[in-house]
Amino acid sequence: MKKNIFKILIFLILYFLVIAIAQNTLDAFKLRILNLCAIYTILGLSMNLINGFTGQFSLGHAGFMAIGAYTTALLTMKPEVKEQIFYMKPLIYPLNSISMPFLPALLIGGVLAAVVGYLIGAPALKLKGDYLAIATLGFSEIIRVLITNAQSITNGALGIKGIPSYTNLYWSYGLGLITVIFMFKLINCSYGRAFKAIREDEIAAENMGINLFKHKIMAFTIGSFLAGIGGGLLGNLLGTIDPLMFRFFLTFNILLIIVLGGMGSISGTIIAAFVITIAGEALRFLDKEINLIFVRIPGIPGLRMVVFSALLMIVVLFYRNGLLGNEELSWDKIKTFFKNIKKPFNKGGNLHGSVKN
Repeated sequence: MKKNIFKILIFLILYFLVIAIAQNTLDAFKLRILNLCAIYTILGLSMNLINGFTGQFSLGHAGFMAIGAYTTALLTMKPEVKEQIFYMKPLIYPLNSISMPFLPALLIGGVLAAVVGYLIGAPALKLKGDYLAIATLGFSEIIRVLITNAQSITNGALGIKGIPSYTNLYWSYGLGLITVIFMFKLINCSYGRAFKAIREDEIAAENMGINLFKHKIMAFTIGSFLAGIGGGLLGNLLGTIDPLMFRFFLTFNILLIIVLGGMGSISGTIIAAFVITIAGEALRFLDKEINLIFVRIPGIPGLRMVVFSALLMIVVLFYRNGLLGNEELSWDKIKTFFKNIKKPFNKGGNLHGSVKN
């Protein structure tokens, strides 16, 4: 027991030491990419809880992110900044005079997203498969339209600017670590086993005494809460938000992460969040002019996304269940992977020796 506590303490010290070094040494661009990696990890895990572990095909994540982002932004901004931003229609009372620290504002945004998720999930989760996906996508668009038209609350299509940049590596990776630990604990407890049973066979799960509605709505509400937290972190990282940010394309990006990492894999979601976020930025040079020694290739706008999509298609073709499927990464699997890589070289060495003899 003492040995395990000591290992955990060593890990936490090293974890936050690396974060501190990165926060104080890297430039603004690299810090933003690393923050986005952690935020997309939280968002990927929140969607994977609904889609991967419980087997409910939901496409409403962008709406819950929008609720978290707008709530956190409005609660953390100073009253004088709100007065400057809301010049078309004044912000309603008491939002025009409230200003609170980042953490309680973030939690309120997550709770509000969870409440809306519960209200949406109660009728929508009676549907299954494609019908559920269409219903949740529709609810997400309804949320976005309401945000666009509620000018005295959200500033409408003009969006909100001047949001305090509270999100940094400490917040994003600290909350990311808490989310990962929470997910592992949840999935490995009785509720997590019930989620997986519903995913595999709803009829069999119900016959075993599992309350389908209770567990579905629980997964949906928790996923909505985490999506609200991720949206709040994203809004306070970018410093500006508007309704167009929270279109279906944003939900598609998160869905891409869980499909690539593996539906029902926590470690696969983490790996995919980092790979997709970093690769998307690393390939930006394809949109610009490439000057080789003897050849000059003109920049083609959009080529980055074409190459990126082609690479993802290749990965999905070879790994149809994602990089890790529904399994988790462990030290034993890593050791086995490297042993399998070494085997051909060892065999080659033995063969060469026998020929020599």
